[in-house]
Amino acid sequence: MGIVSGLLLLPLAPVRGTAWIADHLLQEARRQTHDPRAVQARLSALNRALDEGAIDEAAFEREEERLLALLERPARPTGRTTTTDPARRRHT
Repeated sequence: MGIVSGLLLLPLAPVRGTAWIADHLLQEARRQTHDPRAVQARLSALNRALDEGAIDEAAFEREEERLLALLERPARPTGRTTTTDPARRRHT
């Protein structure tokens, strides 16, 4: 980036910084949401809540199903990686 373009884009620096922070927060949230250890810890807490009577059976089953689905599917990519799968490439 040259001096002139740096000076012209300087007013946008706070917006770019905020967007960068938001992107990193989103990536970290996705990583933590799909981390198998975190999901298993939530399943354990859910079982304890059921045993203690803090939640009913229907709520337990709904949440357990959601958490098990998280464990079964891989985390979605952040959109920054390119695919190497030949079936997904465009033929030109």
